Amino acid sequence: MSPGDDEPTSTDRGVLDRPAPPPDQVLRLGDAEHQVIDLYLPAGPAAPAWVVLVHGGFWRAEWDRTHLRPLATALRARGYAVALVEYARTGMAGGGWPGTFDDVAAALAAVRDHAATDRPAPVVLVGHSAGGHLAAWVLHQPAAAPARGRPDVVGAVSLGGCLDLAMVADLGLDDGAAVDLLGGSPAEVSGRYDAADPARLGRTPYPLVVVHGTADEKVPPAVARSWWRSAGTPGRDRLVLLDGVGHFPLIDPDAPAFAALTSQIGWLLDAR
Repeated sequence: MSPGDDEPTSTDRGVLDRPAPPPDQVLRLGDAEHQVIDLYLPAGPAAPAWVVLVHGGFWRAEWDRTHLRPLATALRARGYAVALVEYARTGMAGGGWPGTFDDVAAALAAVRDHAATDRPAPVVLVGHSAGGHLAAWVLHQPAAAPARGRPDVVGAVSLGGCLDLAMVADLGLDDGAAVDLLGGSPAEVSGRYDAADPARLGRTPYPLVVVHGTADEKVPPAVARSWWRSAGTPGRDRLVLLDGVGHFPLIDPDAPAFAALTSQIGWLLDAR
């Protein structure tokens, strides 16, 4: 079963069940099962960047970080230090508003603390689907702000991200995933959407690259375009639409979309 879907797995979704090596290290942030960060570390004492991966699955408990381990492994092979974070999801203790958000902010802070002494390098966030939303959201939070002794966050890449939560809610994506996340519709809990929706938060403090497939079957590209119209900064941010690409090839290191991801990570690093 694939994130947010009960249909049979297709070849485009094969990455979701693909075996991958375990992490090199695991950081624990607390006693709860989800309070962990998998670290994939390149050989040698240096890396061009720390890539903080935030998984998708429409914020639901059924889907954890393990389906991004092939992507983490591939990014490590490119020389990056990779932190694959976990967080509480809806349907489990602490998931939803505000626990899911607090966990991602705490994970980013923990990675930056760790990176201060282990392979110090700039930090790039990469999030897929629901993780794309969380990666964009956390750019607005104190956890991403410059701090003495911590590597800087230089930006984020959203892959098929749920960047307009109100639209995700209005479209009823994944049987009301956004409503479940925030505990109500935009009309019912408008203040939560104001605080949690990247499309309402406006210009991000750091650049955001939005990569979205035009054939995305889970999060329509209209969601990416809506964020771009309301919050994107032309010339600083990027909207990259991949013709004919669906939702899951965006996280498949064996798919052509992987080159788009690594290119955009490089662009963020070069632009800092």
